[in-house]
Amino acid sequence: MSQVSLPFESRYWPLKKFFDVYERSIREPEEFWAEEARKLDWDKTWDKVLEWKPPFARWFVGGQLNASYICVDRHVKTWRRSKVAIYWEGETGETRVCSYSTLFRNVNHIASVLKELGVDKGDRVALYLPMIPELPYLMLACARIGAVHTVIFSGFSAQAIADRVNDIQAKIAVTADGAYRRGKIIPLKEITDEAVKLCPSVEKVIVVKRTGEAVPWTEGRDVWLSSMLDGAESFVAPEPVESTHPLYILYTSGTTGKPKGIVHSTGGYLVFNHSAYEWVFDIKEESVFWCTADVGWVTGHSSIVYAPLSHGAAIVLYEGAPD
Repeated sequence: MSQVSLPFESRYWPLKKFFDVYERSIREPEEFWAEEARKLDWDKTWDKVLEWKPPFARWFVGGQLNASYICVDRHVKTWRRSKVAIYWEGETGETRVCSYSTLFRNVNHIASVLKELGVDKGDRVALYLPMIPELPYLMLACARIGAVHTVIFSGFSAQAIADRVNDIQAKIAVTADGAYRRGKIIPLKEITDEAVKLCPSVEKVIVVKRTGEAVPWTEGRDVWLSSMLDGAESFVAPEPVESTHPLYILYTSGTTGKPKGIVHSTGGYLVFNHSAYEWVFDIKEESVFWCTADVGWVTGHSSIVYAPLSHGAAIVLYEGAPD
């Protein structure tokens, strides 16, 4: 196979551009990241780009924004309202196509449900769900009202759920009647019930209908999401939060047997992920992006939900195991 010879400038221009950008980010970090931050929509511009008191860093101090607005609202104000946000395929063959206007409607309805159940800014919500559209809807609904979510991988045990829920003192747990994985139904509701017995902070359990299986029920505590949506408000104003306000808490598996929770703040996390997604994946308006990770991992948070949706990209969400 013959090799095409290109002029030096053509062959090495991407590499030169990379080093130019990288060099500036090192030489003028605050100016550099301020420019990147301005690509997002802020309710209030920051007072200080970086407050660095080793080992702690606070980015865009005094700035206010909302992750749900950045990933949803700003797109429905443009032609993207009719663009596909999520292509979903279930393991059993069902499909759903969700536009940005549909995403907007569902996120607002679920935010209304959370508020109706008493979730306020700063409250924690635990999400133990399969890879269905309701999972990103719920993440964005939490962000919309300033609540902090933790996503728990739907393959974890009741004890693993309880450890995480108790650590953050979650007020609400959200699960499904079941999940399809490798041709089997995983009884998520039953596993959640076992976990919640150990979690005194949980006041309500929201259940999403997925499999249609009969599930155990605790009156006064358990609620079907579908029944709550009937009376939900069509618009919930996005709550501006401080840049350093927690967006979510995500746990490692824990090499010592105890999971380690990492708090991801809103402003710095969104700015870096928005920029990195553009740099690494060269996102274009017509791009359709599939990250094969589970949303329960940080890869899923960043590359399925917050980074692509902040760009107004189309993503693929697949329910079952990719293999």
